[in-house]
Amino acid sequence: MSVGKTLAEKILSLKSHGEAEAGDVVIADVDLTFVQDTTGSLTIRQFKEGGFEALAKPQQTIIFLDHAAPSPARQLSNDHILLRRFAEETGCGIYEVGDGICHQLVAENFANPGEVIVGADSHTVTAGALGAFATGMGSSDVAVALALGKTWFRVPESFLIDLNGVFPRGVYAKDLILYLIGQIGADGATYKALEFGGDALAQITMPQRLTIANMAVEAGAKVGLFPGDKIAQDFLTEHGRGDNYQPLYPDAEANYEQVISVNLGELEPMLSLPHAVDNVRPVAQLKGVKIQQAFIGTCTNGRLEDLAIAAEILKGRKTHPGTRLLIAPSSRQVLIRAIEKGYVQSLIKAEAIILPPGCSACLGLHQGVLGDGEVCLSTANRNFKGRMGNPEAMIYLASPATAAASAIKGEITDPREISTKY
Repeated sequence: MSVGKTLAEKILSLKSHGEAEAGDVVIADVDLTFVQDTTGSLTIRQFKEGGFEALAKPQQTIIFLDHAAPSPARQLSNDHILLRRFAEETGCGIYEVGDGICHQLVAENFANPGEVIVGADSHTVTAGALGAFATGMGSSDVAVALALGKTWFRVPESFLIDLNGVFPRGVYAKDLILYLIGQIGADGATYKALEFGGDALAQITMPQRLTIANMAVEAGAKVGLFPGDKIAQDFLTEHGRGDNYQPLYPDAEANYEQVISVNLGELEPMLSLPHAVDNVRPVAQLKGVKIQQAFIGTCTNGRLEDLAIAAEILKGRKTHPGTRLLIAPSSRQVLIRAIEKGYVQSLIKAEAIILPPGCSACLGLHQGVLGDGEVCLSTANRNFKGRMGNPEAMIYLASPATAAASAIKGEITDPREISTKY
């Protein structure tokens, strides 16, 4: 009699053509391999130094120019040239400057339940929202995956995150994942799979799932996995790949190392304080902290749903005169739809600054580097010292609702004090 399997075990069993259990080491087929423009040049150099010439799966290999988009420096521009040439030489896909962030584009165009996806970026885990075993790897490992079309994994043990209840007004997926990271700790789930289940899943949208899966790595997790359920099926259908859907659920008798239960109805708006993601407190405890910049975007919270929330809160209002509000849509598609729905107009009238689709201020290269002593309230996934380009600045993490409300007040603000709807 076979033992029940977790989502991680099921996917790695399928892709290794065997019976994979937690602790096993397997060699798994890779369905999609990708690099981006800050790590991609190193990966390609490793690929060539390894003596490799051809890609194992050119149609399933993608380059994204998103982190320095458009490029702010000569060396980064030269790296873009290198990456474009590699795409021409090998026949792999490439998404250009302005197309959007790799993780959003993978979700929009590629990821499917039951697949294995590896990328030279730690937030590759985002695609776990669609039931893919998606994980970031070092450049050498990704170079080998490019050449062989497969890679090795130790099958991770799994934590079940059992979600119940309904989000209260003013509380969102970002608040949930910040709360969880605060509970688990930055290394509390190292090389584990965080698998999300429970009665609440039916009301957690795909954009919300992408936010949650994106930050699984901030608790040390190897992957953050949602089942391949109707919400995944509807998303795939909407994006023209409904035929790729396959149902994917853990077995009822699956063995979890730990079960963490969360009642969504008991949550409140949360913040991550400088300089660690797991330094988490309720927004109510930090009300009044002055901010010079608010940033809504990134692979964590730059989706249409996020911009809709911000636009509704800011509609008919202005940002505080001492606070800059930066908005970076996560993809060209998100930007187009936000324009069509009037969100961009509302944001611009509120005196927000609209940035091109891409990573933007998140990693501190350009488009929002902070000054000494400045404070930014960001919807990104990391607030490490120096993350946004200046080790003398401070970064708080929060939801788009909290960021929008705080931009209006010029200080950390509970969004429920600004909006009766959100």
